[in-house]
Amino acid sequence: MTRRRLLFCLAGFLVLCLSAAATAFAQRFFSDNTGYEPQTRNIPYDGKFTFARIKYTVGPGGYYYRGLPSWAHGYVPDPRRRSSRAEVNLMKILNEVSYLNPHVDESNVLRLDDPNLFKYPVAYMTEAGYWEMSDKEAAGLRAYLKKGGFVIFDDFRSDFRGGGGWANFEANMRRVLPEGHFVVMDPSMAVFDSFFKIPSFDIIPQAYDMGKPDILGLFEDNDPTKRLMVIANHNTDISDFWEFSATGFRPIDESNEAYKLGVNYIMYGMTH
Repeated sequence: MTRRRLLFCLAGFLVLCLSAAATAFAQRFFSDNTGYEPQTRNIPYDGKFTFARIKYTVGPGGYYYRGLPSWAHGYVPDPRRRSSRAEVNLMKILNEVSYLNPHVDESNVLRLDDPNLFKYPVAYMTEAGYWEMSDKEAAGLRAYLKKGGFVIFDDFRSDFRGGGGWANFEANMRRVLPEGHFVVMDPSMAVFDSFFKIPSFDIIPQAYDMGKPDILGLFEDNDPTKRLMVIANHNTDISDFWEFSATGFRPIDESNEAYKLGVNYIMYGMTH
């Protein structure tokens, strides 16, 4: 009986430890939507490629991850650098495989109505399901796209923690380009052969989303033979692999595929 009681006590202790660990994990990564605005430190424009992240007003539910606003997911400021981990890692890869010579340790954060956005031909937004937009910002994004800008939307999904998902994103884009229509992307399209050859979307890794990713695009004049202005990675989080690739948290082979997409998107935006 003594041995049995000891086993029961050990089992109970382990359950309590696991429960405490799970609670600590949840508190660290998922907040109660009381959040904060991370410090941003933009650098002056000097003609070199700089990763430009779009900041926006966050809708209900958008502070669920580490208390960060949804626009800043993946944006973990490093006090030693003027950028964050996801951006730094992608720029390191881009610098190694190309002659683009980007800023590696710096990135900028801008709103859609900031005239400085026009200095950066490629922009990036995360978690568009929580994206709220003013009329001035809608006009700014329309002008940016019409003048040759290219925007990457990543890391958003529908029916998730109160976010509007694709419906919210599409409603905002209708305000920006009422005449625009998204089409399902195909691996044969130019953006998937702009640097690396991506023969199939089956290579796209899934960090935690269920099912297959939805890759959609919006083309100039709704003509797939013309310039791609917007690409949307829905039901997937490509940048999660950029952020955690050097931590051992994500497999190396899957991170490599995520980097290929990031490099292709940027190279396409710089050449079209």
